[in-house]
Amino acid sequence: MNWTKFLAETNHRMGALSKEVPDTFAGFGAMSKAAKTNGALSEKTKELIALGIAVSTRCDSCIGFHVKSLVRLGTTRDELCEALAMIAYMGGGPSIAYGAKALEAYDEFSAT
Repeated sequence: MNWTKFLAETNHRMGALSKEVPDTFAGFGAMSKAAKTNGALSEKTKELIALGIAVSTRCDSCIGFHVKSLVRLGTTRDELCEALAMIAYMGGGPSIAYGAKALEAYDEFSAT
């Protein structure tokens, strides 16, 4: 999968939906901003939690968005892999398969 292209297509689809339900997207955007604010937990820690949920729920788009944020936040490949090991422990086989997708996305986003 080309993760960059996939996320661009996802953003395009979400843009079309946001025109139909702008209040929903405004609310989601505000919630996102509030949730990611550094506090007792860093934004990076919060994004690792979000990645765990994305892998566990098997959401390709979510995996892409959160991995891209983790790259932006300076997450190392080792940090990502340790998080993916914990995610696999908690989620079993499906989390291993989707964790592999997350690693693939990391390698693509960190190469650019």
